[in-house]
Amino acid sequence: MTTENSPESTGEPTSSEAASPETAGPPAPEQEPLRSVHTSNLPEILDHFGASVMVSTYQAGRLVMLRSQGGVLNTHFRSFDKPMGLAMTAGRLAVGAGTSIWEFHNMPAVCRKLDAPKEGEDPPAVPVQHDACSLPRTTHWTGDIQIHEMAWVGTGNEAELWFVNTRFSCLCKRSETYCFDPVWRPSFISGYVPGDCCHLNGLGLRDGRPRYVTALGESDEPGGWRDNKKDGGILIDLDSNEIIARGLSMPHSPRWYNDRLWVLESGRGGFGYIDLQTGKYENVVTLDGFTRGISFAGPLAFIGLSQVRESAVFGGVPIAERALEERTCGVWVVNIETGGVVGFVKFEDAVQEIFAVEVVGMRYPEIVNDDRELLEGSFELPDKALADVPPELRAN
Repeated sequence: MTTENSPESTGEPTSSEAASPETAGPPAPEQEPLRSVHTSNLPEILDHFGASVMVSTYQAGRLVMLRSQGGVLNTHFRSFDKPMGLAMTAGRLAVGAGTSIWEFHNMPAVCRKLDAPKEGEDPPAVPVQHDACSLPRTTHWTGDIQIHEMAWVGTGNEAELWFVNTRFSCLCKRSETYCFDPVWRPSFISGYVPGDCCHLNGLGLRDGRPRYVTALGESDEPGGWRDNKKDGGILIDLDSNEIIARGLSMPHSPRWYNDRLWVLESGRGGFGYIDLQTGKYENVVTLDGFTRGISFAGPLAFIGLSQVRESAVFGGVPIAERALEERTCGVWVVNIETGGVVGFVKFEDAVQEIFAVEVVGMRYPEIVNDDRELLEGSFELPDKALADVPPELRAN
């Protein structure tokens, strides 16, 4: 087991086999600590897949990057306004925030600037070699729509960003003109009313197309889902517009993977799949937290756990009936074939709730949203224009 305490915007490894929460040292001045413990095999798991993990926590206002650095887990984070949904496609990252959607583009050439020691600074003890650097391109204002899960639909520059508009109980596409462009709503929702009637939340693709959504209740009344939140959750097939699973406890994150429809039964801390013949939920493992956010790599599922504090939202839900000290927050790694837990990272102090978890095919990515000097001096141009830029400038 290893522990760490990572201040914002540092790229240094922050844990070792000998460290502990008491000995890891105080946080940087005026910075809220992001303290965590993790199994010692987690960096090895990430190295095996050549990947890292992005985690959004709206409660703490952070986008967390879990990265392996020299056999140690580096927990690195950036600040956003209530980040929730994450969507990644080739070179493009979208982050759904409190009232807007940020889009970032990967500029690998900037990695050289990140890896070079700054003037007057000593090189890090463990050399850093970034393989991706995402810089902001657009910020799209949505208003407060309680944005939840998102996905890119299509490929390349033609890909469209779809997202769950929870406040208006519908699926939307990002629009060049409007705050949002509604494209689908459940059959029981009569119109576009900003009342969070069914708490639509999860979006899953199949064969590259939006196919499945989850909601916490079947209601056309503002806030009506709350009346039966314990086991009123549903899963809807978009192709048929029919409810294919009922009786779920606060379901989230439907995912089609390895020819199965996986889903999190968050209210019970469950991870399982839907039998498409019967509509029955088959539980694979029950974890010690509110399960929300899932991504896969090989036979492994990376699952977000939230501690969930007592509130009207979670009152009466099975997971909230457990003692607070029995509920945890972090990312758990589960073998989908056996249901066994093979590793985890557990967050402490500042982070109690997680929304999205995304495994990305980058070993050591960076996201830049507030480094003014780096943003001012980094440019992305069309190939035809880049051909007329002097070679020495292109190289830098």
